[in-house]
Amino acid sequence: MTESVDLESQAERQIALESSQARMRACRRCVDAGLIPSARPIFAGRASDEVMVIGQAPGPVSEDRGIPFAGPAGRELDRWFREAGLPEGYFRDRTYLTSLTRCFPGKSASGEGDRPPSRAERLLCRDYLDAELKLVQPKVILLVGKLAIEELLGKGRLDEVVGTAVERDGALLIPLPHSSGVSRWLNAPEHKALLGQAIGHLASARPRLGLGPGAQLADGGGRL
Repeated sequence: MTESVDLESQAERQIALESSQARMRACRRCVDAGLIPSARPIFAGRASDEVMVIGQAPGPVSEDRGIPFAGPAGRELDRWFREAGLPEGYFRDRTYLTSLTRCFPGKSASGEGDRPPSRAERLLCRDYLDAELKLVQPKVILLVGKLAIEELLGKGRLDEVVGTAVERDGALLIPLPHSSGVSRWLNAPEHKALLGQAIGHLASARPRLGLGPGAQLADGGGRL
């Protein structure tokens, strides 16, 4: 009886999530506000996903392909997932992938890296993120990069928060450095050690995800 109720609840959440995702795809708030020249909202996932990754914003490769974390940042995150002992394909097939803003903000004025989304852009997109959190109800939330960490956990230096984990509303929040490789933060050995601790928290979360040693995905069908 309990399982039936849980499944019914998940089905209801999936319907509500698809409605919210349709609104996200049609969103042109930042364009109308003159903050970006064009909009291509990018995200992926289902209400059944038990892990959520929240990044800063899509990059140019993601915009070109219409797939979240399609560039080097996604490949590195996938590697971190596998290093934590999650099954091959879990990052793409069983994880809700989103960000503080759903559209590529453009390149930075200096030409080095992408422009971080402004506070105005993040505010215009925040209700979409709130809806995703409410409807997906992830058991583990990975916050990738300083902006994502600050948005959900408040301000703090990376070397103070990476390597920690916070329990909140039934979810384990794990701060991570940006995975794109543009940041030089991970060049320091002590920072790599902190990343190792963060990956260790993800590894320790496998039981709450129903994953034991040597776990494999139940089917081979990819989502992206």
